[in-house]
Amino acid sequence: MSVKKIILRFLLVIIAIFIIIQFIRPAKNQSTTTLATDIKLHYPVSANVESILAKACYDCHSNNTRYPWYNKIQPVAWFLDDHVRSGKRHLNFSDFTSMRVAKQYKRMDDCKEQIKEGEMPLESYTLIHRDAILTDAEKDTLYNWFDAVRDSIKARYPADSLIMPKRKK
Repeated sequence: MSVKKIILRFLLVIIAIFIIIQFIRPAKNQSTTTLATDIKLHYPVSANVESILAKACYDCHSNNTRYPWYNKIQPVAWFLDDHVRSGKRHLNFSDFTSMRVAKQYKRMDDCKEQIKEGEMPLESYTLIHRDAILTDAEKDTLYNWFDAVRDSIKARYPADSLIMPKRKK
């Protein structure tokens, strides 16, 4: 068998695999309802904060991802699905109050720290979603909101409920 035929067959197999995987799609992260555990139902979220969260956070940290056109192409959709699942595992604003109070309290501090350190939003996200790059004013707005949520939690619950239990070694 000639090298040309081997290469042609190889390319046909690759194309067939690419076509077949287009039919294997992950479920979309889009909810039509607001959960009773959504952060907006328990802590004040101004329109300005909501706007910032929607453009820079909610795609990975809520139950409502805005999917880009390229999400229809595999294996890109698998990569995005994994990315969203990972983001929601760390923080899901749609299910925020289902966490222990101490964890909610700590998450607000974590959010502030990650934005200050430039870890969030992820660079891989902002490469394509240029509108998700936070201005200094937007960062300050979020910092103030994180502090306000922490203050609200602190005012509602006893001090000992805000302490994360130490992990056993």
